[in-house]
Amino acid sequence: MLVNILVIGSGGREHALSWKLSQSSKVDTIFTAPGNGGTQNNVPINADDLDGLADFAQKNNCFTVVGPEDPLAAGIVDKFNKLGLKVFGPSQKAAQLESSKIWAKDFMKRNEIPSARFEIFDNAQKAQEYVESLDYNVVVKADGLAAGKGVIVCNSNDEAISAIQTILVKKTFGDAGNRIIVEERIDGIEASYIALSDGDVAIPMATSQDHKRIFDNDEGPNTGGMGAYSPTAIIDDNLTKIIQEEIIEKTIHAMKKEGIVFKGFLYAGIMIRDGKPFVLEYNVRMGDPECQPITMRMDFDLYDYLVASVDGTLSSLPPASWKLQSAVCVVLASKGYPESYSKNDEITGFDSISNGAIVFHAGTKKSGEKILSNGGRVLGVTALGDSLESAITNVYSAIEKITWSQKYNRTDIGKKGLSYL
Repeated sequence: MLVNILVIGSGGREHALSWKLSQSSKVDTIFTAPGNGGTQNNVPINADDLDGLADFAQKNNCFTVVGPEDPLAAGIVDKFNKLGLKVFGPSQKAAQLESSKIWAKDFMKRNEIPSARFEIFDNAQKAQEYVESLDYNVVVKADGLAAGKGVIVCNSNDEAISAIQTILVKKTFGDAGNRIIVEERIDGIEASYIALSDGDVAIPMATSQDHKRIFDNDEGPNTGGMGAYSPTAIIDDNLTKIIQEEIIEKTIHAMKKEGIVFKGFLYAGIMIRDGKPFVLEYNVRMGDPECQPITMRMDFDLYDYLVASVDGTLSSLPPASWKLQSAVCVVLASKGYPESYSKNDEITGFDSISNGAIVFHAGTKKSGEKILSNGGRVLGVTALGDSLESAITNVYSAIEKITWSQKYNRTDIGKKGLSYL
């Protein structure tokens, strides 16, 4: 019997998951709530309407896949489980790895998972005095969820003090910034490592590298991500083994020992310094835009693996298999992002895309036959190539065909990956 799937969320990650899940021979209809201009069978229920989502899943007999972090932090998985509904993702307690950076840092400290030195503050003056006592640069982080923007990397004491003011005093990130972490800035090469867990085992996904800064050469403010590519040569076989054993599996087993079974995607943002990995942060879902190139390279039925995560049977499945090709995703954003930007600009050129490139929608909406911009990160154009270089060529060739008046994108996504080869 074929199954219906409800994918919760409205971004590029959710479009990519829906696209991949639609290829399963076991899947009938895929609904997306609330979806975007590129997703099919959109349901007008917001990702924070847990009651509405549960009611829809129950009435339509859906296996539910939770894309973004907010409903996970709000306990959607616990709610669905109580109602006997099958849902993929971590519990509210497990989601604390992302929903509270302070909880995560304390967890890493007590379980000896490699991470930067840190202190916690709710008082701006005390935080400032601490910063002035240090002889190294720091990163200042809001404790709670801030849409990927609550992290300020500082190059001086003055920048650190300004960051403390921004988060704790000006409340730029609202209640997410009621407490902050001031941690040592570890300089190195950043990469993303994502695994799929059922609480006992963790199957690694393909490696990837995100590009967080708004401008070329990793300059300007942090964003939710301006592009990603997979795989990344910076994480070789030896480093994969270290990360898998000393970070991912250690995290899963330590969580279980503390009475928390972690089911879902576990994402470790890794900084590599002198060949050693350090955890910058955890996410408890697929990264966005990492999800787009990773799903493009999947050579297995994603539905089978998500069900096995929920059922606790991942050990019965073979290791995930991957296309040997590289994939690159470039985010097309609205000019002005991550600050203020316009919406409702008509986007054209979708019919001209070739080379097997896929356009994953994020901040878009339909208006009749037209597709309009509806967010900061608007599209994630993703292409495969037999090499990283050819994937870069293919994706930028596709990008040229898509136009709207406020289109902006980085021109160097994936290029630093060439230097690691």
